[in-house]
Amino acid sequence: MKHFTTLIATLVTSAAFAQAGPPATEAEVRKVDKDAGKITLKHGEIKNLDMPAMSMVFQVKDKTLLDKVKPGDKVSFTADKIDGAYTVLSIEPAR
Repeated sequence: MKHFTTLIATLVTSAAFAQAGPPATEAEVRKVDKDAGKITLKHGEIKNLDMPAMSMVFQVKDKTLLDKVKPGDKVSFTADKIDGAYTVLSIEPAR
């Protein structure tokens, strides 16, 4: 019964995370490659990916997200690992 309770708690936590989505991370846009659907970000820690602050290239879930930003912009974004690739799910100008 204890394992069943633990399983239920894990499923509820996972469902809550899925609804809320990953947490936002602050970054600076370094490069935008609309043709390839990629963006280079100098970002802070990405907690849901257990990733420290660094600069790296991400794929974007939707190429139209790249129309919102240009190199030098400060942004807030969410990312996750999709099919083995680090992927930006959302991106907005930082406030």
